[in-house]
Amino acid sequence: MAIFTPLMHPLKLRWTDIDANYHLRHTAYYDLAASARIDLLNSYGLTMTLMQKEHIGPVLFREEGIFRKEIHYHDTLFLSTRIQKLKRDFSRFQGFHEFLRQGHDESLIICATLTVDIAWIDTIRRKLTMPPGSVIQAFEQFPRTDDFTWWD
Repeated sequence: MAIFTPLMHPLKLRWTDIDANYHLRHTAYYDLAASARIDLLNSYGLTMTLMQKEHIGPVLFREEGIFRKEIHYHDTLFLSTRIQKLKRDFSRFQGFHEFLRQGHDESLIICATLTVDIAWIDTIRRKLTMPPGSVIQAFEQFPRTDDFTWWD
């Protein structure tokens, strides 16, 4: 498995990610961001196996995308995933994604941003829950946005 760098996760598009206008279809942004979040959790030890053992899982409440520049099939792309807000008890968080395209001069151009609101659910009781210590330890290390705030 490749090492996951949260601020520069390379993306490889599939033909099925492209729409009839020959650019990245809007729902593909959400799919790619969801995969990046799982990769981020895994890179900090929060694997599906651990979550299953702890009977917890992330539950998505809101997903909002802002699309600025087109992304095409052969573009060199990166996805940044960081925490923007976090409840002090770690039960909810707001994730922030930036889709970045490499320009002709090697600069990175922000093409889209996605914001997600997520909480933890007890997968047996099917109720929102406080995360166990393993989640808290990981989230204390997660990359955060420059405008990070505590969610009260």
